[in-house]
Amino acid sequence: MARIISQATDADYIKAWRQFNDNYRNSTPVDPLESVTEKAKRIRALEADPEEWFKYYFPNYCTAEPAPFHLKATRRLLANDEWYEVRAWSRELAKSARSMMEVCYLAMTRKIHNLLLVSCTLDSALNLLLPFKACFEANGRIINDYGEQQTFGKWEIDKFVIQRGCQFRAVGWGGKVRGSRKDNFRPDFILLDDFDTDEECRNEETMRQKKQWVEQALIPTRSISTHIRILVNGNIIHDDCAVKYFGTKADKFDVINIRDNAGKSTWAAKNSEADIDRVLSLISYESAQKEYFNNPMDGSDTFKDLKDGKIPLLRTCHVCIYADPATSNKDVSSGSYKAVGVIAKKGFDYFIVKVFLDTMSNAKFVEYLFECYNFCREKQVENVRVYIENNSLQNPFYEQVILPAIYERANQTGVFLPITGDEREKKDKYTRIEGTLEPINRLGHLFFNEKESENPHVQRLKAQFKNFSRKQKRMDGPDMIEGAVFKLRESEAADSVGGFHIYKRQNSKRW
Repeated sequence: MARIISQATDADYIKAWRQFNDNYRNSTPVDPLESVTEKAKRIRALEADPEEWFKYYFPNYCTAEPAPFHLKATRRLLANDEWYEVRAWSRELAKSARSMMEVCYLAMTRKIHNLLLVSCTLDSALNLLLPFKACFEANGRIINDYGEQQTFGKWEIDKFVIQRGCQFRAVGWGGKVRGSRKDNFRPDFILLDDFDTDEECRNEETMRQKKQWVEQALIPTRSISTHIRILVNGNIIHDDCAVKYFGTKADKFDVINIRDNAGKSTWAAKNSEADIDRVLSLISYESAQKEYFNNPMDGSDTFKDLKDGKIPLLRTCHVCIYADPATSNKDVSSGSYKAVGVIAKKGFDYFIVKVFLDTMSNAKFVEYLFECYNFCREKQVENVRVYIENNSLQNPFYEQVILPAIYERANQTGVFLPITGDEREKKDKYTRIEGTLEPINRLGHLFFNEKESENPHVQRLKAQFKNFSRKQKRMDGPDMIEGAVFKLRESEAADSVGGFHIYKRQNSKRW
């Protein structure tokens, strides 16, 4: 029986259904004068090239050339009839649209016979199934080439069977899926889309039940002796989300962000750098990381209170410039942020004077190094040292890439940096940062420059502190601060004479 829904929901559904149908009808004209032979030849050519098939039958979706990751993902899915893939693709990367076109291709070429479309609720699953249903009802090119697909008596909003023989069914998580047969076919394609919700991810027991339902009820609907494709679409919106968990089980866990590790748009044909910048400027750093970079920042109580404050006159402080170049020849795909900062110490207090924290090119990293050094010279800081992390991960990247770039800029500007490589072998990042910086902050001795509070680099650093946890991927800013604090303590100890610590002349002025 067709699912009974409320009048309000029914009205919304009918409105969406009409829009999808009109869109398909308007965008898929056909050539009425094409001969039978020409049509058969064209169909064979299109079926031999899935990307061209997508463009011809779904011109309303194919409005931009696909990115390389789109092409690779489709090739994997179509080439393997026994396949489990999780696509943690950012918003605006066409997860649902591409999977819909892939499913339709497989259905029309009779490669699949029984599809389950699963989402967080039945209503969500129905909304995701609607474009499929409307396509088979109103796509003029599908109908012209493959015949009318709507079948009498088997055409409901939650389940329908097309003339090519494939059954489509929408299911919300927890729904009854046992015995999901279509004739003698058990499900041979399971599509999970928008399976996670923010609220459910915050409930450990709910997430346990959802994962258990998929593994104990949904996946076992398959036949052991018949192949199946399982495709999961979503974002990593929480450390305990289902997408992340299923990714550990999958044949392929494809994580694609709105920008790549070099900071460039991963789908430049659709999402320009200017458009990305505009969207990201309207939301918080934490929201951007969650929705567009698969990096949920769910908060932490390690650094509860971060303080802004006035910076003392820098020439009365111990000052260092510390930099973490992040990328190394041994770790070229981490997508880590590069970080450069001016950190000062006076008495027991530490001051984050200036910071640059972002995904950036090596040239920009070097530019920020010189900017920090020139800034310290303008503030009449004597004997400031520039430390660049150079442990076993950074070397030989440090010597082969960073130092030559610094020397080249020095020759161009006539400014030579007093560089020292920080070759300290660092233990576990979380333990080191927590052990060094948490007491300083908790006791009220860590300050951010109040004049820099609106700087996006500073806001990124604060966000990384606020969301600092053992599970958090982004610790590059706090890691840089820890390195600077270590070096300031080390250099201050070297300045001690006869057990008495030498401080520079105290001055009440503030910079």
